[in-house]
Amino acid sequence: MKVLKFGGTSVANAGNILLAENIIKKESLQSKVIVVVSALHNVTDTLIKAAEYASLKDEKYISLIKNLEEKHLELVKELIPVLLQSSWLSFVKKHFNDMEDIYSGIFVLGEFTDKIRDRITSYGEFLSSSLIAARLQYEGLDCIWMNSADHIRTDSSFTNAKVNFEITEKNVKNFAVDHKNQIIVAPGFIAKDQNGNATTLGRGGSDYTAAIIAGAVSAEELQIWTDVDGMMTADPRLVSNAKPISEISYHEAMELSHFGAKVLYPPSIQPVMIKNINLKIKNTFAPEAHGTLVSHKLNKSAVEKQKIAAGVSNMSHIALLTLEGSGMVGIPGTSAKLFQCLSLEKINVILITQGSSEHSITIAVNEKEVFHAESAVNSSFEDDIKLQRVTPVKIETGLSIVALVGENMKNRSGISAKMFGCLGNNGINIRAIAQGSSERNISIVISEKDTRKAVNVLHEEFFESEIKQVHLYLCGVGNVGSKLVEQIFEQNEYLRENNLINLRIAGISNSRKMFFSDQGISETEYSNWIEKGVEASIYGFAEEIISRNLRNSVFIDVTASSSVPEIYDNLLKRSINIVACNKIAASSDFEVYKNLKSTARNHNCKFYFETNVGAGLPVIGTINDLMKSGDKITSIQAVLSGTLNFVFNNYDGSRTFSEVVARAQKEGFTEPDPRLDLTGTDVARKILILAREAGYPLQFENIENESFLPEECLQGSVENFYEKLTEYENHFKNLVSEAQKNGKILKYTAEFKDGKAKVGLQHVAPDSDLYHLYGKDNIVIFKTLRYSEQPLVVKGAGAGAEVTASGVFADIIRSV
Repeated sequence: MKVLKFGGTSVANAGNILLAENIIKKESLQSKVIVVVSALHNVTDTLIKAAEYASLKDEKYISLIKNLEEKHLELVKELIPVLLQSSWLSFVKKHFNDMEDIYSGIFVLGEFTDKIRDRITSYGEFLSSSLIAARLQYEGLDCIWMNSADHIRTDSSFTNAKVNFEITEKNVKNFAVDHKNQIIVAPGFIAKDQNGNATTLGRGGSDYTAAIIAGAVSAEELQIWTDVDGMMTADPRLVSNAKPISEISYHEAMELSHFGAKVLYPPSIQPVMIKNINLKIKNTFAPEAHGTLVSHKLNKSAVEKQKIAAGVSNMSHIALLTLEGSGMVGIPGTSAKLFQCLSLEKINVILITQGSSEHSITIAVNEKEVFHAESAVNSSFEDDIKLQRVTPVKIETGLSIVALVGENMKNRSGISAKMFGCLGNNGINIRAIAQGSSERNISIVISEKDTRKAVNVLHEEFFESEIKQVHLYLCGVGNVGSKLVEQIFEQNEYLRENNLINLRIAGISNSRKMFFSDQGISETEYSNWIEKGVEASIYGFAEEIISRNLRNSVFIDVTASSSVPEIYDNLLKRSINIVACNKIAASSDFEVYKNLKSTARNHNCKFYFETNVGAGLPVIGTINDLMKSGDKITSIQAVLSGTLNFVFNNYDGSRTFSEVVARAQKEGFTEPDPRLDLTGTDVARKILILAREAGYPLQFENIENESFLPEECLQGSVENFYEKLTEYENHFKNLVSEAQKNGKILKYTAEFKDGKAKVGLQHVAPDSDLYHLYGKDNIVIFKTLRYSEQPLVVKGAGAGAEVTASGVFADIIRSV
């Protein structure tokens, strides 16, 4: 014998019921079946809502009940042949007339008790099961209807009654034995107490009914038919890549369902687990799908294939209560007193955690019950509070529980470290932790706003470890930004295959517009994202990144804006990695620079700015490696401006200085305002950053800057700047000719030695390492304690959108 249960979505309408009918026909050919059905989809909620309106003397309840009546009458017309509809239409009308009398009483009295709630909500399953049984009978199937309420006996705990299993099992078994019909249809959810009053088994009680019946008749199998392909590795509404679980143990299923896996009502497992009855969760709309098998004995191959964890589940609307005080230490009975007072108030404790110091006990309850619980605990410990042995209970709301569950977690070291590590890397703060000695469940309490992120992070870590999803937020789409986007699109497939990383551009902004897509901006969308974008502000961009709260997030600053770095601190505090091409932050006031580095460390995230110096050259990375290995940098000599190197390599008097600078700007070697390069400001910032990374607390004003530009060239707009360059052409020719007289060339250099730094034009002789430097190349010469005689040299292209973008790209990969 098998027991089949169909949920509300499976019997939502006539079309769905016909799908369920096909499943029932097929199963009944193989063995006798008992079919347990829920109310039609959303009926129970509507019955309750109507009663609440009635209790408030709001006549809206009348239209709600009328709509439900029409819904059931329409179902009769669709399921029952026309010539046989009359009696069933009368059947539906009679019971809705009964309901209207009850609702009228609620309206008059203004009272909606749990006892009345159970009475009215029992109509949903009663009607749906009766009509489905009638349909099967008129299809010629050997079917009989059983009223579960006549056989399942409970106490009088209305809305969540406790089953008397001894009487119930005897009643159900006798009915099944006495009636030889191949199909028995029964309503779920409903029962009666010893006085004949209607009771219900709690929300999800139809699953429980099916499990009770399966246990009573020692069924071969219990099948739960729903609208998903079985239990999932996570809630598919939160995790797009959630996968069906092929096989799972009773204990795993119980843990997952307890912490929010809605596909199965937790109490349903106990009756079948005791009798060792296999439980299958199947999809009514895809009956050929494997579904999930819940059993004691898992298939050996399935166990071997199973990952460390079986699934991640979550429960929202949680509150924490903490009772603490020095008077609790070493005093027996405190926990008993706490839990007894909650039990007397019928408050369910979801999670418990207590430190070995015994100084505090923290429990989690449903948020709806938190203030009731607070009052009960404070009342129970009133004398202790007055004597200051304990403090009044503290509450925290707006929380969720996330649980990692799996039999294979037992006796495995490193699971907690892996779990907490990936959460910490994504800035998810854990408020409480609980793990039983069974080791099959690690539960954490976090802020509810972090739930989606936490579940995705854990699911990716334990179920999708082959591909890491990274969300990029790009600020600035000029020359470098555009090249970076091209490189990301071109390289992403390689990264997925070889580095197991998938990059998504989840947000993009320029000075005017910003656009977001959690699923990633495609190449097609990128071509016209500005048209879809909304008005941009850098603070609005940051707020949107924080509010979306996506895992593995990286903010990328490829602007030269002084305002963009203002959001760095806030992003780092949310554990959002930052990759900056922009030099403003790292070259600003030393305390600001120091604070950003410290914030990144304290919040377990990355702040990379390799391209601040040398574009794509590994300059800052080299300093970091030297410092980590215990070396000390004693001096730095460098040509750090690809722009100035390009300019002085190409300026020989055959073309004006103005023309050479304009060409450098056109080819993307200069900042948007070339004066930042030509005044040496950019170079000064770079040597400042290198000195700081080498461990020296320099300020920008400490750097000596010998400018070669006449003061008049610095006034006005960029257009005026080019005009002035032309006026001072002789000045620039003299600079070049003076160097040439001595057989030397001009290089704009940066030097750091003895804790001091300076930048300016130098005459460089042919025997210098700086002499043979062509085009836009940069060179950095390090002398250290270890590289004292033969310096360490980093040399290569130090400007250009392509190489700068590749340097930013490399920082992105390092950050994840």
